[in-house]
Amino acid sequence: MTPEDRFPGPEHPHSGPSHQPDLDVLPYGTYYEPDPAPGYPAAPYEGEAYDGETYSGYGGARYLEQHWPADGQGHTVHAQGIGIDQTPAFSHQGQGGYEDGPGYEGSREQAGYEDGAGYEDGQDQAGYEDGRDQAGYDARDQGGYEPALPDQPSPALRLAGRDDPPTIELGPPLPDPAAPTYPYPAPGPGEPPGPVYVVGDVHGYLEELRAELRHQGLIDADGHWSAGRARIWFLGDFTDRGPDGIGVIDLVMQLAAEAAAAGGYCRALMGNHELLFLGAAKYGDEPVQSTAGTASFLAAWRLNGGQQNDLDRLEAHHISWLSRLPAIALEDGHLLLHSDTTAYLEYGESIPDVNDAVHGLLADGSVDEWWDCFRRFTKRFAFRGDAGPTAVHELLDTYGGSRIVHGHSPIPYLTGAVHNDDGQPPHIPGPYVYADDLAVAMDGGVTMEGRLLVARLPIG
Repeated sequence: MTPEDRFPGPEHPHSGPSHQPDLDVLPYGTYYEPDPAPGYPAAPYEGEAYDGETYSGYGGARYLEQHWPADGQGHTVHAQGIGIDQTPAFSHQGQGGYEDGPGYEGSREQAGYEDGAGYEDGQDQAGYEDGRDQAGYDARDQGGYEPALPDQPSPALRLAGRDDPPTIELGPPLPDPAAPTYPYPAPGPGEPPGPVYVVGDVHGYLEELRAELRHQGLIDADGHWSAGRARIWFLGDFTDRGPDGIGVIDLVMQLAAEAAAAGGYCRALMGNHELLFLGAAKYGDEPVQSTAGTASFLAAWRLNGGQQNDLDRLEAHHISWLSRLPAIALEDGHLLLHSDTTAYLEYGESIPDVNDAVHGLLADGSVDEWWDCFRRFTKRFAFRGDAGPTAVHELLDTYGGSRIVHGHSPIPYLTGAVHNDDGQPPHIPGPYVYADDLAVAMDGGVTMEGRLLVARLPIG
């Protein structure tokens, strides 16, 4: 098979057998819990932290632990698409591309799903093309030609009850090129940007996601955005292993729209499971070239926890949204990746280059090119061990930032705490900082009874 992450998790229909990889070099690192964001609701357990620092006997690693409750109450309210035909976009058999299926029109331009506001790049907003032929004549450059203005406006430009031609409203002045730009509404004078939060791998655990977002004060009891100008980045892997991957995607799309309306920001990275899910939907059982022999996206997806219920509910607007997710981003000095790998360097020397390369591959690539991309972004553990800091520096020197924040590799596997002697689930007090404090791991191992982590940056 492929080097896909075959970590054990709850068994679900179509999940296939579980495999446990061999893990060898163990990193040293530190756990941190970020302080509550100034001006945002304090956690309900404030003041209930552990009395002191604790130290583990593992390899001399030092853990700073505070109480991250393992339970929380959230309300599972599915965010349904507006005006969407609930017929699945396509089955996994015989589909050659992502064509807009029936019922897709009207969903593409919902707030938060597109970069525009219901039109394409502002084209033809005034009902004419480039202002040409507005005066009823062709202003040709001919020698000695002096266009004569008509005494009366052209009948084509007459409006009911008035003789004047329509005026063109001038837009606001062009912005100062030196002024900072924001991918969300710019803060007012003297107003700082909202705090940044990151969310680790969700893997279909919708109720756990709602509970953790509610616990952090980012959504209300009904599952709607309540974080004002806060910024949230999901680090990828919405589906597979857990029971409701499509519900997770719907929630994130809903929060993206609600955050933008509130002056905040909610975005997501593309994880290797997004590539796997999209590949299973598009290519199904079509054979691919694998180092382990003949394989297919559908078989790999099922082997790695794919849920048939998610594939049955996948619609065209989900595919469109997932296919445009960036692979890499930079936020407040943090280089955000899904996978702890240097494979991103093989797709470009800048963040736009990497994202353009991945988007181009998803739009026009062959099944083998998709598979190769999936295989590369499934690699892991590049930042641990003695060579880990060097690998981190290679990415930071290329793409910018002072620290990497990633998901993908569950913290229990990074620390070697997969199985406790007492048979209890692994204890994950918070994000894991390692590689000389240059890398932060955010996958709390929710699929193995760990934690679904939501944390505010910077950590530590």
